Amino acid sequence: MNKVRLGIIGYGNIGSQHGRSIKAGKTPAVDLTAVADTNPERLKLARETFGEGLQVFNSSDELIKSGCCDAVLIAVPHYYHPSVAIEAMENGLHVLVEKPAGVYAKQVERMDETAKRHPELVYCMDFNQRTNPLYQKVKELLDSKELGEMKRVIWIVTDWYRSQSYYDMGGWRATWDGEGGGVLLNQNPHNLDLWQWMCGMPKRVKANVYYGKHRNIDVEDDLTALVEYENGATGCYITTVGDAPGTNRLEIDGENGKLVVENGKLKFYRLRVPEPEFNSTYKGGLGKPEVWECEIPLKGTYTSHPGIINNFCDAILKGAKPIAPGEEGIKGLQISNAIHLSSWLGGEWVDLPADADLFLEKLQEHCKKPVIL
Repeated sequence: MNKVRLGIIGYGNIGSQHGRSIKAGKTPAVDLTAVADTNPERLKLARETFGEGLQVFNSSDELIKSGCCDAVLIAVPHYYHPSVAIEAMENGLHVLVEKPAGVYAKQVERMDETAKRHPELVYCMDFNQRTNPLYQKVKELLDSKELGEMKRVIWIVTDWYRSQSYYDMGGWRATWDGEGGGVLLNQNPHNLDLWQWMCGMPKRVKANVYYGKHRNIDVEDDLTALVEYENGATGCYITTVGDAPGTNRLEIDGENGKLVVENGKLKFYRLRVPEPEFNSTYKGGLGKPEVWECEIPLKGTYTSHPGIINNFCDAILKGAKPIAPGEEGIKGLQISNAIHLSSWLGGEWVDLPADADLFLEKLQEHCKKPVIL
């Protein structure tokens, strides 16, 4: 096999974006053989793009059992990611799941357990931001201890602007029953994944979350979360859809200085002498370590979604190491679940991983119908 026969399940905004990338030749190892969607207009669009040779199906179940695919890319509403992925794996298909992994940890745990029973299959998440050389370099500097022990991380992600008009378009988005959340589940899964991927998982979180503060929606549109790590480091995460122009600035402080990511650049404010050493040896009273401001050069190209799909295919065809293994999808979601749970419990500290049963119970209280299991 020199190409992966791929089926796209869900041909909405992101599914059709993947389709256009494939059509443009950005994923040469992909042969798009099938598309499934419940909307006939989306199937018509797919056929118009790829011709009559493309098989189209009205349900994920039909596509999965058709025998015309080796792998599927799942781009349906969030609640259905785990159940569709589980069915696909149980039918011998490799799986690439759009973000987020799901709405609540318990359903993602079941997806992960199914993947463990099928080690012969490739199971990945579409965390395309992991292909960005900017964040790859931050992770490299942290993993190599170039920054020393991490002391503090602050990420302000307030450039996810969405107008009321966006929400007035209706559909499943920005509803507890349809999407399962707001800015945390729609816009922020990539950021939450990058946060834990670079800095590791915090041990506990507390949060102040606003629901419908800036927009006429039921779900969260503004929040501030505080976290603590096992080594004593602290963190703050701020996000909203209501700020314009907004900010995207990441600061990570360590023993050897700090990293700052903003406007597509990475700067390292490097201390000539590590802060703990300076503090223990300096006897001059008022003073501080000498600091060098360095702009870190970046190599490589941000390949986004096609980069993840190409890596997914390489993992299937050549045994390549996945950039975003599927089992890591639960980590950012656990932070998201803990942020909500802290808010619903009056701003209490919530240990990670959060109590999955309690979160599901509280989520159900916000939904008008039974939560999809």
